[in-house]
Amino acid sequence: MPELPEVETTRCGIAALLTGQKVARVVVREWRLRWRVSRALVRELPGQTFRRVARRAKYLLLATDAGTVILHLGMSGSLRVVPADTAPAAHDHIDIVFADGRCLRLRDPRRFGALLWTRTEPQLHKLLRALGPEPLGTDFDADYFYARTRRRKVALRDFLMNARIVAGVGNIYANEAAFLAGLRPQRRVGRLTRAECERVVTAVRETLQQAIAAGGTTLRDFQNANGLPGYFQLQLYVYGRAREPCRRCGTPIKAVRLGQRAGFFCPRCQS
Repeated sequence: MPELPEVETTRCGIAALLTGQKVARVVVREWRLRWRVSRALVRELPGQTFRRVARRAKYLLLATDAGTVILHLGMSGSLRVVPADTAPAAHDHIDIVFADGRCLRLRDPRRFGALLWTRTEPQLHKLLRALGPEPLGTDFDADYFYARTRRRKVALRDFLMNARIVAGVGNIYANEAAFLAGLRPQRRVGRLTRAECERVVTAVRETLQQAIAAGGTTLRDFQNANGLPGYFQLQLYVYGRAREPCRRCGTPIKAVRLGQRAGFFCPRCQS
């Protein structure tokens, strides 16, 4: 699933192309995404101009004066800006066609993405209102993280993946941040010291910033808005590297089952 850096990479890729564009029409070839595409979006978006492209957690927010398109890439979604007369491929489900003859095209082979429409403040939408602070924002700091971890028995990896605690940190970057912080992903967060919490916050920020700078992580079929893959996977220290040597110390990376997903760590570099 595209994670925060992939979504931010996509946002950066499409923001300059969308901002100021007037929508001529919306073409829906498949209505059945994770949630059914709203008829109101098809009816009300044409004639509107995109004012800005923002991100909240893993959601893209395409703002107009009349409302906001809330877009989630799901498991395998990607976006392209192409000429509107470009023949659609098998999984090109939706086109937002601009007045200049181009379109924003959503491709989603697994149909687990979402394209929603809200006329109200998007931060109040049911999918966004309970989200925790942005991991790259000022509200996510050591004091906040330490306070939220007290008396909690949950594993560090799972705690970082809780969107109510911090928005948008998925499995890849939670594992990588734990490595950078020198802490095993199965450590119970309630036992972390304040100094360790500060290391986690710093590690989350650094990991995400590095991934964004590198263009996201190529897993399965994620590609950025220009159709080019991200390259952060070349820098991964632990995720998906079970039994491979640690890039720092050479010790074989171990995998551990946490809930329904695998966690990864170096038994020497992480305590």
